[in-house]
Amino acid sequence: MNLLTSLQETIVQEEAIPEAYQLPAEIHQREILINGELVEWTGEVHEVFSPISIRTVDGYKKKLLGSYPLATEKEAAQALDAAIAAYDNGRGEWPTMSIEGRIKCLEKFVYKMDQQRSLVIKLIMWEIGKSLADSTKEFDRTIEYINLTIDALKDIDRQSSRFEMAEGIVAQIRRSPLGVVLCMGPFNYPLNETFTTLIPAIIMGNTLLFKPPKHGTLVHYPLLTAFKESFPKGVVNTVYGRGAHVTPGLMETGKINVLAFIGSSKVANDLKKRHPKINRLRSVLSLDAKNAAIITKNADLQLAAAECILGALSFNGQRCTAIKIIHVHREVAEEFLELLSERIANLPIGMPWEKGVTITPVAEPGKPAYLKACIDDAITRGARVVNPNGGESFQSFVYPAVVYPVTEGMRLYREEQFGPVIPVVPFETLEEPIAYQIDSPHGMQVSIFSNDSKETALLIDSFVNLVSRVNINAQCQRGPDVFPFTGRKDSAEGTLSVHDALRSFSIRSLVATKLNDINKELLNGIVNHHESNFLSTKFLF
Repeated sequence: MNLLTSLQETIVQEEAIPEAYQLPAEIHQREILINGELVEWTGEVHEVFSPISIRTVDGYKKKLLGSYPLATEKEAAQALDAAIAAYDNGRGEWPTMSIEGRIKCLEKFVYKMDQQRSLVIKLIMWEIGKSLADSTKEFDRTIEYINLTIDALKDIDRQSSRFEMAEGIVAQIRRSPLGVVLCMGPFNYPLNETFTTLIPAIIMGNTLLFKPPKHGTLVHYPLLTAFKESFPKGVVNTVYGRGAHVTPGLMETGKINVLAFIGSSKVANDLKKRHPKINRLRSVLSLDAKNAAIITKNADLQLAAAECILGALSFNGQRCTAIKIIHVHREVAEEFLELLSERIANLPIGMPWEKGVTITPVAEPGKPAYLKACIDDAITRGARVVNPNGGESFQSFVYPAVVYPVTEGMRLYREEQFGPVIPVVPFETLEEPIAYQIDSPHGMQVSIFSNDSKETALLIDSFVNLVSRVNINAQCQRGPDVFPFTGRKDSAEGTLSVHDALRSFSIRSLVATKLNDINKELLNGIVNHHESNFLSTKFLF
């Protein structure tokens, strides 16, 4: 059976999909969360079609999942006003609430979120084509991330619960919120990556404008009631509509204090430039990446091939941490290419609910055509597709392609393809992949494959000042969530990890006075009578 026939047979009629994996019904969202109320929407809507096709009597059709509001600048402004009012220049209920109080609100949200687990997992699977196993992992990892964040905040608060004394001054140093946060997450991890900025921003006392990603918007709809019922009004507000229409105006007001954005550097740069008071804006950004793997002649090629397949093709390569280009020493290139091809041939391709599936429909409608254009460009400039069926597509399926030899001037050499295409570049000396990284506008991660200690050490020392994470004989990845996640150059601004994110969305503030009897008595009175939420020695367990 050829690949095309196999893919055609993979797409089935809706009745043939097991009931356990189907959505209970189409979801037509007609509510927007603003100022603690689910406001009815009667305007224009955007229909959501799954990347998953269904076989019908009229041919193959993308399944309609539902629709969501295409709100306007007016509703975005209302959401901003609600967030500003809730923050109230730092005097609102939420920013002045005790850490213990905020944690209780977040724990209530986690409880209500978990009640929507099954529906949210199915929505992740259907909206972006992620496998059921990975969709489940994304939800559960998000719950774990929230709980780790709560524990990390308790730890920070415990360390801040004491007074410090120096040079006759006594002070208590804690972390305070920054203000109003505009949070925009990505489509590839619509729940988890969005919440890695949203959750620390909220729990640190900021108020929030939350714009869901274009693909993966309905994922958040089942959670709106949980947000409404768990936090004071105005703390979490949603912004819907086309990003190019609703977000520039928000930035132009100058009233956004923090931009939390995961996406392209081009969009991030445009939004930042629109802010009239740039020195008042803090940015927490996770942006473009062209993570490289370096396969030296001293590498374990079997291990390198296995890790590179995982790194390049997990969720079809639609991850910022995916390996997006491989540099291989010319002496071992042919053997390595053969191993890649063999492993790709054994990857299960199918619908997201199928057990063990690896290759699923890509999320973005225009992605198959874009990837074909990149492959064709490389072929016209002297490269070839190494593996059988590489780059072939049907509907939203794109079969992984290994392209070799990729050279300067080809689109795949510099562009972040964000899909199941693996560009492979031959090299003679280690200076060549190092030079590539030096010239690259990106600086997120690299994976080094070698069993030679001197060679590995040379590469480590060369790359630690070019990228933010060097992986040894392992794929590029984000986790564990307690590790720092950031990047250099155009790849990131600010650092995200469970601990770092709490610091990114807050600032150190202190209360200080001269150490004398009058001030001792004053501070003791405030602390002993619990008169201040900030000035406190209460110890959280």
